Amino acid sequence: MKRTEATIHDIARALNISASTVSRALKDNPLISAATREKIRKTAEEMGYRPNVVASSLRTKRSNMIGIIVPYINRHFFSSVVSGVEEVAYKAGFAVTISQSNDSYQKEVQLARALYDSRVDGVIVSFAMDTHNFRHLSMFAESRIPLVFFDRITDEIDANRIVVDDFSGGRTATEHLIAQGCRNIAHVSGPLHLQIYDNRLKGYLAALSEAGLQPPPGGILHNRLTRADGEEAIRQLLTLKPLPDAIFCANDTTALSIILSLRNSPYKVPDDIAVVGFSNEPFSGLITPTITTISQPGYEMGCRSAELLIAEIKGEINAMQYQTYTMPTELIIRESSVRVP
Repeated sequence: MKRTEATIHDIARALNISASTVSRALKDNPLISAATREKIRKTAEEMGYRPNVVASSLRTKRSNMIGIIVPYINRHFFSSVVSGVEEVAYKAGFAVTISQSNDSYQKEVQLARALYDSRVDGVIVSFAMDTHNFRHLSMFAESRIPLVFFDRITDEIDANRIVVDDFSGGRTATEHLIAQGCRNIAHVSGPLHLQIYDNRLKGYLAALSEAGLQPPPGGILHNRLTRADGEEAIRQLLTLKPLPDAIFCANDTTALSIILSLRNSPYKVPDDIAVVGFSNEPFSGLITPTITTISQPGYEMGCRSAELLIAEIKGEINAMQYQTYTMPTELIIRESSVRVP
């Protein structure tokens, strides 16, 4: 026989009190004494009571659930953002459902639909590298379900956005290479329909222009910034005449791949070719040589994303006054780029 789950009425009968008192106590209402709350919680636990979240959400029209979609959960930057979201959400009484698209548009569409059907109260998104169409995300906005974009953002949907200063990061990385005496600096970028890579490229170009330099002919490459793409990029760059004396990579994965590939070449890092990455992944401080990179405040971005989303869910901010919040980056100087004592 299937066991019937305990209700607040069962707890009330067991303690000879009202169901409303049990309900208030389980919600930690201060009008109920601490001793009574503790007694009710203990009895509820002994009876195997579980709150009916579905019924509660139907009454309040809120699930107290936030969805988050990221390209990769195993990237340090994205996992840091998720940690920040969870920290703020937990304190505010929200649970977080985490999904990863693996940089696939089709999977992202399925994940968005699943979150929508689960009646989440809001969604935090950094969309896939393949995403050009945002219909699957606009359904949230059309249903007045709050959205916050971070890192990879779009202007096609009205929502709050959290980004880092990618232009400044790209310029700072390139200025550092110039200060090390590099003059023929190549750049390995991501797809330019993603604003983050477009802005990093613009920062790189601005630093070169301010120093009276030009990008090497054929020295700006665009790919998906995977390990394999890094290997192919360095093969192409090593065919250039003259050879680049530095490479600014739009992420650390590509920088790592290039450094490992150069171990099998006559060229030394940083003596012959200096390398700078972007994101400050944990491995960047462990490989030899350690990788100079641009650090992003992922945890803080996650906290801010959750704060904005929850404030909108609760109606504490004007949903029509959306903003883009820009957070600072930091140059982390390590061995892969340092030439000047």
